[in-house]
Amino acid sequence: MDQFQLRDGSYHCDSLPLNELSQSVGTPAYIYSKKMLEEHCSALLDAFKNYPTDACFAVKSLSNLSILKTIFAAGLGADLVSAGELQRALLAGAPTNRIVFSGVGKQEDEVRQALSAGILMFNVESPFEIDMIAGLAATANKTAAISLRINPNIDAQTNAKITTGLYSTKFGLTETDLPDLLNRIRSQPSLQLVGLACHIGSQILDLAPLREAAQQMAALSTSVRNLGFDLRYLNMGGGLGIRYSNEEPPSVMEYAEALIQGVRPTGLRLIIEPGRSLVGNIGVLLTRVISVKKTPERHFVVVDAAMNDLIRPTLYESYHTITSVNATVPNAPTALCDIVGPICESGDFLGKDRQMPLPVAGELLMVRGCGAYGSSMASQYNSRPRAPEILVDGAQFRIIRQRETLESLWANELHGFR
Repeated sequence: MDQFQLRDGSYHCDSLPLNELSQSVGTPAYIYSKKMLEEHCSALLDAFKNYPTDACFAVKSLSNLSILKTIFAAGLGADLVSAGELQRALLAGAPTNRIVFSGVGKQEDEVRQALSAGILMFNVESPFEIDMIAGLAATANKTAAISLRINPNIDAQTNAKITTGLYSTKFGLTETDLPDLLNRIRSQPSLQLVGLACHIGSQILDLAPLREAAQQMAALSTSVRNLGFDLRYLNMGGGLGIRYSNEEPPSVMEYAEALIQGVRPTGLRLIIEPGRSLVGNIGVLLTRVISVKKTPERHFVVVDAAMNDLIRPTLYESYHTITSVNATVPNAPTALCDIVGPICESGDFLGKDRQMPLPVAGELLMVRGCGAYGSSMASQYNSRPRAPEILVDGAQFRIIRQRETLESLWANELHGFR
């Protein structure tokens, strides 16, 4: 259930009025619903309950420790791509036997840390990783479990910048690489090939490409097993889309059915890597109107949040619903508006070409769908402190990441300052 609801003339998160919350924590600020997160985790696990499945949360989508702790406590593992994400996951209580380390640029120290932690497996995405991981595992007197991430060359029909399953992207290995890779793995006693993997993209709204990928990977898994490799896992990645405006994403049950139907003939344990589908709509970005500037073409609604807080509209040309926290008057006149921030870039916007009731200075706005790739991609551009993150639980809230101070922006520069 959506926990951001209009009640008594203003939006609430769970039982807490957003107007009241903004007075306590200021703006801009990221607000998350714990109840909504727990419901999403429960629904996902329930959808896959009839087939052996490990759900490993894509840490990159929202890496706050308190959010991770809630997700791991619900029964999920972790999908990660850096030593920093590994340490965050371990600190937040991720079960080490459900941690998958992916990424095209693993470095030796990262592999050493993951070997020491005893993770489930490495997702190998480049040929050079086979020899590197084998050597480091041998030195540590360990056997490294690996899977091969295969690029199935399937178009997920999503934004080009979040498409990962085509040969034109940097991700994964091609099927034609397999004979050589399998021979190299056979020659490395410190490696154990336990699975195959793929990930075709993010914000997927049509299950057809996923069905095709599952069938293709299932057939490939059978071929590899017939060569004598004891595979145990088939990792189908993540990518299930969410609603940002008027999209109609598949339900989690439909998503589960599509993957299980493809994987079931193999009998392999399924791994999924949900990110956006769990956390995307549990969060909003609160921002306050600084001023409204009129030009001959439109109104520019200048707010105190900016592209450093939410880069997705600029980076992906993505759409986020933006509304006033307070109910608008029925049939109020509207104006063509761009919602923009204070950063010195023409690309600094949260929303463009919005026909909406014209806000006024001081008005509190809510940017929806900001739980995934919002705070986790934030920066300090223009020397702007990053916004805090707030976790709401019923009528209570906790600040789970403090707002940065101006002094913190240059604290690491003072040592060399002359």
